[in-house]
Amino acid sequence: MPFKPPEQARCPKCGKSVYAAEEKVAAGQKWHKFCFKCGLCNKLLESTNVAEHEGELFCKVCHGRKYGPKGYGFGGGAGALGMDKGERFGNVECEMDTKPREQVVGAGASSSTGPKCPRCGKTVYDAERAIGSTVPWHKSCFNCKNCHKSLDSTTMAAHENEVYCKTCYGKNFGPKGFGFGQGAGTLSMG
Repeated sequence: MPFKPPEQARCPKCGKSVYAAEEKVAAGQKWHKFCFKCGLCNKLLESTNVAEHEGELFCKVCHGRKYGPKGYGFGGGAGALGMDKGERFGNVECEMDTKPREQVVGAGASSSTGPKCPRCGKTVYDAERAIGSTVPWHKSCFNCKNCHKSLDSTTMAAHENEVYCKTCYGKNFGPKGFGFGQGAGTLSMG
């Protein structure tokens, strides 16, 4: 029986043998230290900042640029607009994008699927949805119909698919008569 040396692992980037003293392990494979770098920005990677996609290595920032979500709420801070796809590193495509992938024939602005805002009738997307109501409203539409004061779940009152502040709701739809805010000593029954 002839001697057969053990199979040496090969680096997926350069195809050469990887020895134990120089190996970095990621995505179930062994890499050379200097081949263990981001596929977009060429930054050397470590176990704390590596992200893998279909056998290719990226730093977490470039992985987010190429494969992460884009648009409102996916930026560097609260309410930021993150649209960086890494074009300066040569990235020409992005898996997740803000643009539709197919042309929808005959689709107007108001024909998109999803819940509609009761005030303006347009689609309410999660990033622009007002918090505090079980009915989906745009943040910009979720204000008192009469005085246009901004509302939340503690200050709103609903009446016939519209929202009002508690003051305007009381004036318009609350009880009428002596002692119900119509002025001192007046009696209103109308």
